[in-house]
Amino acid sequence: MISAMDLRFPSATIGPSFRFRAGKLPPSPPGKLPVIGHVHHLLGAIPHHALHELSLQHGPLMHLRLGQVDHIIASSPEAAREIMKTHDHAFASRPQLLAALAILYGGKDIAFAPHGDYWRQLRRICMQELLSAKRVKSFDTCRQEEISNLMEAIFKKSQSPVNLSEMLLLSGNSLISRVAFGKKCKHGSRFIEIMKKAIELGSGFSIADLFPSWSFVDALTGVTSKSKEANREIDEILEEILKEHQEKREAIGSKGDQLEEEDLVDVLLDVMENGELEIPLERTHVKAVILDIFLGGTETSSTTLEWVMVELMRHPEMMRKAQEEVRQALKGKANIQEEDISELHYLKLVLKESMRLHPALPLALPRLSSENCQIDDYEIPAGSRIIINAWAIARDPRYWEDPESFMPERFDGSTIDYKGSSFEYLPFGAGRRICPGSSFAMAQMELALANLLFYFDWELPNGMEPQDLDMTETFGATAGRKSPLWLVPIPFIPSENGTKLPQISMKDPLSYRP
Repeated sequence: MISAMDLRFPSATIGPSFRFRAGKLPPSPPGKLPVIGHVHHLLGAIPHHALHELSLQHGPLMHLRLGQVDHIIASSPEAAREIMKTHDHAFASRPQLLAALAILYGGKDIAFAPHGDYWRQLRRICMQELLSAKRVKSFDTCRQEEISNLMEAIFKKSQSPVNLSEMLLLSGNSLISRVAFGKKCKHGSRFIEIMKKAIELGSGFSIADLFPSWSFVDALTGVTSKSKEANREIDEILEEILKEHQEKREAIGSKGDQLEEEDLVDVLLDVMENGELEIPLERTHVKAVILDIFLGGTETSSTTLEWVMVELMRHPEMMRKAQEEVRQALKGKANIQEEDISELHYLKLVLKESMRLHPALPLALPRLSSENCQIDDYEIPAGSRIIINAWAIARDPRYWEDPESFMPERFDGSTIDYKGSSFEYLPFGAGRRICPGSSFAMAQMELALANLLFYFDWELPNGMEPQDLDMTETFGATAGRKSPLWLVPIPFIPSENGTKLPQISMKDPLSYRP
């Protein structure tokens, strides 16, 4: 959720075991250098790829010394289970990363708060109030309208190449802004622009985090100073938003009315003002949680949808099958309702397979060990950082037939799911620190994908062939494609019922600009 590079260089430890033998670390690559340790093994490479290659040589549980910090790399379902289930309590905390601390109000958010009473309370609020099944369902109208806006924007450029990557990201940002701040928030566009800066800061290789005792490294790189400046700009906007929401709530309350559309800021303010909490919430806590929602919910969903469309363009027979399912299930309907999604079995398989092959967060957020622990015969020292390579795990040939191929049918009849019980498949993580927004993300992605396949046929521009699509990854806040996806949308209008695209005007200037 914050730094893609920090995501690759996490920290954690494993629970105690009666087989504990002091001093035996997991195997390491040869050639550890003075001062930098094993850092040179990762330079110039995509981290999850490089770590996967190292694991093939040195085993599914490795030790890397990166700068001054011990890192444990888990690259198998068995190792992930030990960390995220068997010894989850010992690995439930986070390392104190400089950018995260500065941007997220000293770690007062859900993602990076240390494991303890405060984090448990935030987690409870998140699961029961912010992202419960009932709350996610309450955002149906928001999702419908924002995705209809996306369809209309695509329709206006039909028969011509469109930058689908950019349009998916803008649509996702617009939805998160509306859910968090409300339909009429005038600060959404400015807030997202500043958030981009914060994400870039958090997505870099933070050398200062690898040399925590060398304060001059932080001074030279400027990580903390730049992150604090980003937080200052973010805080100004969030403070204005909180004040506007409180004034609105007071005005409505004085009339005895109810809010027309309750957003997440309203929910958090209500909890802060009226909740019976063991640890009182303050304004900075509310702001930190809102930041988490943006950091975790924007690029991840749009990146996943982009990969889905890429794979479907590379496999025309799968594209036809998915479109036929959607169009047959929705035959005679003018638009797609969320309840229709349950009938789209193959679409769900396509989405699950894309999340396996192209997880938006290939390296789970870093964990920190709170005590000396043991996995198998290896000691995991307290204070180690643990990286779980979900990308490598989802390619383990012991669990996945022909793992490099895109095969949605592999999930047909399978009990493997994304809810944290299948450790060979971890698109949202597992254990205490599993992503709390998975239900919201899946609802958004399934509805968006169904619309994209229902309303349009898709062609590659400029005579491109499916095999010409660039599959090169980049590594930033998420593992997206290096090149944006340009496609040509061809409107699909069923002749038998005269279905037309939904006529919802684009009232939100944040989403699409002429």
